Amino acid sequence: MTVEQRLQTERNIWLTTVRPDGRPHIVPVWFVHVRSLFWVGTGATSVKTRNVLANPAVSVALEDGNRPVVVEGTAKVYFHERPDDVARAFANKYDWDITVSEDPDVGSVVLWQIEPTKWLFGRPEEAT
Repeated sequence: MTVEQRLQTERNIWLTTVRPDGRPHIVPVWFVHVRSLFWVGTGATSVKTRNVLANPAVSVALEDGNRPVVVEGTAKVYFHERPDDVARAFANKYDWDITVSEDPDVGSVVLWQIEPTKWLFGRPEEAT
């Protein structure tokens, strides 16, 4: 399976943000990969969102350590914007409507866009 196929089908990435005191915060999250960008939907008041609002540097990694895909990037938080193609990707992959403003699992929904700055391991054909 190619890296691009894995980015379209694998359920989770490990997302690392930086806490205010410099310690890493790492959590598995749902994601989609659209237009060569990673997208994450999550809660507006979550630790990871608070971290990225203070420091947009992030790392993401697919779960399979035997076939690593690890990327450094810069995150941007959207409080209201939901691009149609990204919303469709979340609906198709997870049956999750990220266009809602409130979700019972995460509270107020925000959408992150993560732009890769460096592919450390693995790389989709489109990123070469």
